Amino acid sequence: MLAITELPDDPVLLKQVIVEERNSRNAVIDRIKQEATERIQSLEERMAAMEAEHKAAILAILRRYYGPRSERFDPRQLLLFGQVIDQMPLDEAAIADEAGEELTTRRIKNRHKHGRSPLPDSLPRIEIEHDLPEDQKGCPACGELRQRMGQEISEQLEHVPASFQVLKHVRHKYACPKCEHDGYNPQIVAAPKPPQPIEKGLPGPGLLAYVVTSKLADHLPLYRLERIFARQGVEISRSTLCAWMAAAGQLARPLVDLLTQRVRLSRVIHTDETRVPIQSPGELKCCNGRIWTYIGDALNPYIVYDYTPDRSRAGPAAWLSQYQGYLQADAYGGYDGIYAGGQVTEVACWAHARRKFFDAKETDGKRAAQMLSLVRELYAVEDQARALDDDARLALRQAQSVPVLAKIKEWLGTEREIVLPRSLMGEAITYALNQWAALNVYVTQGYLNIDNNAAERALKRVAIGRKNWLFAGNDQAAEHAATLWSLIASAERHGVDPQRYLTSLFAKLPLLGPNASAADLAQFLPDVWKGEDAAEQMPYQEHANS
Repeated sequence: MLAITELPDDPVLLKQVIVEERNSRNAVIDRIKQEATERIQSLEERMAAMEAEHKAAILAILRRYYGPRSERFDPRQLLLFGQVIDQMPLDEAAIADEAGEELTTRRIKNRHKHGRSPLPDSLPRIEIEHDLPEDQKGCPACGELRQRMGQEISEQLEHVPASFQVLKHVRHKYACPKCEHDGYNPQIVAAPKPPQPIEKGLPGPGLLAYVVTSKLADHLPLYRLERIFARQGVEISRSTLCAWMAAAGQLARPLVDLLTQRVRLSRVIHTDETRVPIQSPGELKCCNGRIWTYIGDALNPYIVYDYTPDRSRAGPAAWLSQYQGYLQADAYGGYDGIYAGGQVTEVACWAHARRKFFDAKETDGKRAAQMLSLVRELYAVEDQARALDDDARLALRQAQSVPVLAKIKEWLGTEREIVLPRSLMGEAITYALNQWAALNVYVTQGYLNIDNNAAERALKRVAIGRKNWLFAGNDQAAEHAATLWSLIASAERHGVDPQRYLTSLFAKLPLLGPNASAADLAQFLPDVWKGEDAAEQMPYQEHANS
């Protein structure tokens, strides 16, 4: 602004100066208004993005605790909110593979169709005869005695509660009467007692297997087992049950070491981890340990669990230190050091990548639908490839999956330039691009899988159990649980009843001694045991049934 002394005396010039000053001031005001408008618009966009992000996070939490676990979505739901999408496919193959069972649609049953499923023929039948009283056998018309002409049979299912048995081990003792008569040592000797799962311990193999199966397969906390036993008049404290679990874990450790050696021979290993709370002595808050699972391939069909006190890379690095092959896992950075050596090839999981786009459907439904449709094409190829051998599966993937992967890569590159990087859709695209090389590895070998759902299913037993027994007492208890989970999961993988399997192990493993060789232990691998010893009845059971 000019000073008064600087203003011209000429009225025309003075008017010109005033007009210029007014225009300059208006330009400044307009610039300030424009900057303010831009800032407000930017702030509104940021607030909208934050609101969408928070909304998606809240919906994810609500879906986690109250919603269905499967990633199902009906595109017609979007019409309620004014959104129109050409198609939002339901990826049935991905859902079924993640759940481990076929996806079935509930149908209204025919109300006029009666009947129930027949009872298994393997169940024992006890016949209970019902006859007419003698005073009703006569004919009401002529008084002649009626003759039996047939029978009506109906079956009723009954349950006999489990019961305890006391096995009395009678060891006969012998002595030399002549030596005793002559005043010498009578040379007393007693019949040897076979080694037991817990020397001088109370539980037999069957009871020990029942406790382990109830805790780790049926997710029954030990304090509930304590109450169940008390109802039958048997008082066994919780601390005693904990000691039995530890003894069972120590007894099974050599066999699990053999399972571990076999899994490490696999061409591909699936791995994942989940937390397990550990009760810290003197602390109110539990610390978080980790249970890792390692799943062998078809040539080494076993599942092994390992416990580490934390989630550091040291755990999987030590377990996989000598491994060479393919490792299918999530994008956890702790595996990077394992891949860096070049002996282990990373195989990423398409289920993880797909899940991120599914989570983004609330904020970006159209792009989510497009991506889920492309991923569905990949799983459609896997539906066809499931029944093929490795060579045919590889040829099919190269012919049909590789072109779909090229379309997905082009789509990701195009949409990355449009979406907000910090939005859920932006994060999903960034994740897929960062993992792109590993996401393409599965099409290079016929024996690789498109996802890591097998490992996630294997950890469900830990997650379900965690909701029941809440925490492990200490690191050693968690280690023993991982050992016994390895036997239970491997047995179930081969369709073997884990309780029957553990009963056989706890009865026979003590006979081998602590220095049993791998050749001796091989007979107890679940697939070998199933073929050779599943029908063999335990000696003490024969005695009890006689």
